[in-house]
Amino acid sequence: MEPRPQSASVTEMTEYVLPQHTNALGNVFGGQIMAWLDLCAAICAQRHSGKMAVTAFVDDLKFEQPVRVGEVVRLEARVTATFHTSMELEVQVEGENAMTGRRWPCVTSRLTFVCIDEAKRPSPCPPLVLDTDEVRASQAAGEARRASRLSSRK
Repeated sequence: MEPRPQSASVTEMTEYVLPQHTNALGNVFGGQIMAWLDLCAAICAQRHSGKMAVTAFVDDLKFEQPVRVGEVVRLEARVTATFHTSMELEVQVEGENAMTGRRWPCVTSRLTFVCIDEAKRPSPCPPLVLDTDEVRASQAAGEARRASRLSSRK
């Protein structure tokens, strides 16, 4: 398979927080953030693989600061490592006050997606182009996290 650059699949999404997205305190439901996060990651995974890709694992999900009704949620997903039939992605989520431009961290998460063929079976994943020190370090760190995940499942 032809390796693909990390930059080719970076995915950005912007969501406006409406009352139906919030809890009684006026903050976005954690589940709503998780749905947007999964959607952003799925688009990124499919851009990278050129195939259908499905969520297999959510590694980390740390809520840092809330986003309130009337504010904006910004998401950015990138492939951090690739394996035989799967890939790890990182999604950064920020809150934004559109009127002032102030931004703050909301959630950082890592997810694993599996590439799926037409028969709905796992399928090979294109490797990342390891063209910068940052991407090489990202791949190595992803491999270490994957080894840790796999060893903890036994």
